[in-house]
Amino acid sequence: MSNQESSDGGACCSPLAREPLTEDWAGDLARMFKALGDPVRLRLLSLIASHAGGEACVCDISESFDLSQPTISHHLKVLRAAGLLDCERRGTWVYYWVIPSALQQLSSVLLTESGPAVPSPACAEAQA
Repeated sequence: MSNQESSDGGACCSPLAREPLTEDWAGDLARMFKALGDPVRLRLLSLIASHAGGEACVCDISESFDLSQPTISHHLKVLRAAGLLDCERRGTWVYYWVIPSALQQLSSVLLTESGPAVPSPACAEAQA
């Protein structure tokens, strides 16, 4: 995944309010947000993240949906391709967990310490 830092290293604003995103980072973020744009995938991510131990077997999460196992596997594959989940096969089951750095990327681009990505007056003055 790409990363983008402010030239002054300041953290007064989210990256969106501080400077334009690089093409690579915008592409990475768009893939993650697109994957999360589906309610089933958003719920899957939430179920996995909140599962005891921070990981979940497909067998543990399939019962929460009125969907076929192949459909759930497809959604999990999309989340993995977007860089939001990782997995490991253990015997006949596959266990999934959320990649913390991916969630950090999403949240850091949208939030500042005080809330949504709206430039503070001090940040706006620093940009001028």
